Amino acid sequence: MASEKGVMLLDFWVSPFSQRARIALAEKGVEYENKEQSLLDKSELLLKSNPVHKKIPVLIHDGKPVCESLIIVQYIDEVWSDKAPLLPSDPYQRAQARFWADFVDKKVFECGGRLWKQKGEEQEVAKREMTENLEILEAQLGDNMYFGGGFVDVAFVPLTSWFYSYKTCANFSVEAVAPKIVQWAQRCMERESVAKTLSDPKKVYDFVCNLKKILGIE
Repeated sequence: MASEKGVMLLDFWVSPFSQRARIALAEKGVEYENKEQSLLDKSELLLKSNPVHKKIPVLIHDGKPVCESLIIVQYIDEVWSDKAPLLPSDPYQRAQARFWADFVDKKVFECGGRLWKQKGEEQEVAKREMTENLEILEAQLGDNMYFGGGFVDVAFVPLTSWFYSYKTCANFSVEAVAPKIVQWAQRCMERESVAKTLSDPKKVYDFVCNLKKILGIE
């Protein structure tokens, strides 16, 4: 097992991608230094650590940077493997967990962004797509308490802080279309690692409003 010494996370408070890394580190009991970043004035450390994408989060372990949130979570799971496994041990189940985490990124996060950015028919299209995506995830969850293994839960749960913004900006109620997903999110919030990490939904909404002004899409 690698030493916990020298673990740093380049972070941004409201980022669901950074929150994935924070939840994984908390589940593993890893002590680390959190360095909050500015997305408008990117630090030399961030640009040096992630010269390709120039984005947070970046996990720096003993001076070595690891980028991209799902890769970071997998790295954390492999390095601190003696506690709270996040990925299943079975190769097929592990592949399935990666598939659904990728689905969350490519379908749910992307569609959620369009819910609060778009208006009119484009927003209506996003609503229909989000309904379909959540229904697919709800079917995958089934009658289980969690998605299994922990990896998909860690990937998905930070986005639940944005559900209030979907409702307020687009009149899209996750609870109305996928009540099991809301119940799952409530169960996740019972874990200390999640409760201490996720942003207050109303603060997320304030951030969204400010971001819309910056982007000129009010």
